[in-house]
Amino acid sequence: MNKALLSSVKMDYCTPQAFFNRLNEEFHFALDAAATVKSAKCPLYYTPETDGLSQSWNCGGAVFCNPPYGREIGKWVRKAFEEAQAGATVVMLIPARTDTSYFHDYIYGKAEIRFLRGRLHFTDENGTQYPPAPFASMVVIYNRQEAEHEPTTRAADGAGADPAAGVRQTERNGTQG
Repeated sequence: MNKALLSSVKMDYCTPQAFFNRLNEEFHFALDAAATVKSAKCPLYYTPETDGLSQSWNCGGAVFCNPPYGREIGKWVRKAFEEAQAGATVVMLIPARTDTSYFHDYIYGKAEIRFLRGRLHFTDENGTQYPPAPFASMVVIYNRQEAEHEPTTRAADGAGADPAAGVRQTERNGTQG
């Protein structure tokens, strides 16, 4: 196992392109809020140098964010929540850490959650695949167009299957069904 996956030393693991493509088919992303020049998934993106945490995410379209998974991840989740409060559609790929304060403060009951089945195989900036991540992942969606889609919590397959597929269970605004 790649020990860097278990530490905060290396935080720039990239979203697998096929996984992103399936999300992009659904959301049509305009901005990658946490990228590098080599890892950007959208024509408009923020890098560590342009600092997505300090920029507006109001870009005229949906925002994708796979933030650094280190100790600052809570700041990214809060930023996504705040941008959603301002009207942005934001889709985050983050570890499924339901015991964290950011999960309870900014996600649970406030966003659609898709828990991924299996473990993602993240890549480096050149597309080289790493072994499966040692943690579960989830896709968090703020401000999904409810006229087109119902809000849900889903189990989706992280091993390469459709991130939009899975078991449907409503989990938003404190309701379950």
